[in-house]
Amino acid sequence: MRRLLAFAAFALMIALASAARAQLRIDITQGNVEPMPIALTPFYGKNEAAATAGRELAQVISADLERSGLFKPIDPRAFIQTPEALQTQPRFADWRAIAAQALVTGAAEVQTDGRLKIEFRLWDAIHENQMVGLAYFTVPQNWRRVAHIISDQIYKRITGEDGYFDTRIVYVSEAGPQNRRIKRLAIMDQDGANHRFLTDGSALVLTPRFSPTTQDITYLSYFNGQPRVYIFNIDTGQQEVLGDFPGMTFAPRFSPDGNSVIMSLSTDGNSEIYSMDLRTRLVKRLTNHPAIDTSPSMSPDGRQVVFNSDRGGAQQLYIMDADGRNVRRISFGDGRYATPVWSPRGDLIAFTKFGKGNSTFYIGVMKTDGSGERLLASSFLDEGPTWAPNGRVLMFFRQTPANASGQGGSSRLHSVDLTGYNLREVVTPTDASDPAWSPLIP
Repeated sequence: MRRLLAFAAFALMIALASAARAQLRIDITQGNVEPMPIALTPFYGKNEAAATAGRELAQVISADLERSGLFKPIDPRAFIQTPEALQTQPRFADWRAIAAQALVTGAAEVQTDGRLKIEFRLWDAIHENQMVGLAYFTVPQNWRRVAHIISDQIYKRITGEDGYFDTRIVYVSEAGPQNRRIKRLAIMDQDGANHRFLTDGSALVLTPRFSPTTQDITYLSYFNGQPRVYIFNIDTGQQEVLGDFPGMTFAPRFSPDGNSVIMSLSTDGNSEIYSMDLRTRLVKRLTNHPAIDTSPSMSPDGRQVVFNSDRGGAQQLYIMDADGRNVRRISFGDGRYATPVWSPRGDLIAFTKFGKGNSTFYIGVMKTDGSGERLLASSFLDEGPTWAPNGRVLMFFRQTPANASGQGGSSRLHSVDLTGYNLREVVTPTDASDPAWSPLIP
């Protein structure tokens, strides 16, 4: 049960499928999906405070679904029925008349104990049945999170896949001239709301990564010019030094169970991959090769590690067992490959690719055996992919070139789904790089 929420189901009704009445569904495994027209009405409120909350809830849910690229919210000015009238059975013909295939209705009410009760229903306007009906009780200031949870419920019911809206993004906020860049850790909801800074910019920070099991992040920071790996708890603000390592440290990342961190360490000019047990602080070396081995990422089952290495003469992707054995190369396309990240679903590996013979960077995915390579986005510099927890969307950062004097360039976050068709900028207050997507908030 998710923290801060008392959760109750009411009138949960899922219509039985039959040959004559197929359920409303979006198949997101197909290529470019035509967005489904969906009507999201303001949630009904008996007084002004509740009505205001109801309007804001509907707006956030509408924005979540539209941003996924799978839904097309209908302009509310076309609605015929009022939120109050929708507290009983909808007049489905009215909604089909404006091309709505799905309909979302709801209500918001402030309880006598001060909590906010939020109800919602998802209707199939074509087959005239209720698909989901749920109620949530929460503190009023938590309404936006409830909206994201409702978005996840709608997404899952119609696509069959888990949602990703009740999540957060941690990234490196960048400001100042290129030769004196100030880099701070920042965090926000996946839609950009609730933005705040986690560090003050006094020390350079790089490569933040979320724990898959807790609200912790690990990142690299330079203290007095020396690299240190930190663990930072987002909820408490507590920060802990994981270790001072000789030489250079790169790209720390949690294991799937959250009990260890895998990273690359450079000693005597040679970069190798190591893991550290967070309970015992014991460090284990996983690779032993004169080439550069870096950017490790573990598979969701914890059995394998993908990394990039130039041991074959050029920067390519390799997979090995979690103990460092059975190393094999998986990338064989033109160009160089870097920053591999294993999908939470376990089926794909995302990567950055630098095109051979040109100056273009790509964000792409391939199967875990290296087959099925697909390039999803490209520009002057696209880098640092991170997966949404459902494994259907990627976020990365895109840098534009500076002029000859080093001015004018910018770095912004972008997202793209696995079809490559839904490319969008993720708005941040400053330049941004190195995004990391959280798991669903517990």
